[in-house]
Amino acid sequence: MTTRRILLVEDEPVIGAAVADRLIAEGYAVERAFDGPGAVATFTSTSPDLVVLDVMLPGFDGHEVCRRIQAVRPVPVLMLTARDDEADVLVGLAVGADDYLTKPFRMRELVARVAALLRRVERAAELVAAPVKLQDLGDLRLDTKARRVWVGKEEIHLTPTEFDLLACLASSPGEVLTRERLLDDVWGWADASGTRTVDSHIKGLRAKIGAEFVRTVHGVGYSLEIGAPK
Repeated sequence: MTTRRILLVEDEPVIGAAVADRLIAEGYAVERAFDGPGAVATFTSTSPDLVVLDVMLPGFDGHEVCRRIQAVRPVPVLMLTARDDEADVLVGLAVGADDYLTKPFRMRELVARVAALLRRVERAAELVAAPVKLQDLGDLRLDTKARRVWVGKEEIHLTPTEFDLLACLASSPGEVLTRERLLDDVWGWADASGTRTVDSHIKGLRAKIGAEFVRTVHGVGYSLEIGAPK
């Protein structure tokens, strides 16, 4: 089995060393970077399978790092933030982050998130190898093989996580899916503490495809509305 390579970008020495040691103990190869420019350069030279990325960095911040590396090659990104601020999280998701953890975090939770993101990459590769599957849901169309989405005649560009979330909702159109189920199906883990991750990604998805397509059932979850007008 090929060893997965992770780029860890963290300028705080104690946190960085602890995270690196734990990831190495879990069997991953770990590359380190300590500032924005170094992160982009190391990403380009090492081609990691996943990036663990702190938001607050010298040089330029993690959001700019994420934007630059996603422009080079799509890669799963787990962002670490000291600010439990939804606006800050939404900026990260908008530039291509797949998930986020707020400091302080439990090391086992970080390891679980990393493993889940890597499993999602494998599932996405399996979908690409599958026969072409187009879903026509009124004004909303999905091509799960090419991972493309259209609202009416306009193609909408989604992050990998946003696409997976939309595809999960589209697999049962009109049905209310709980936050816990979405967390399990899309992220591969079912810790209730992660339901805010679902809510943040739903907000980002609505901003792109139109809020009318995703209905909130308060206290339960979300459903995809078939044929909703744009």
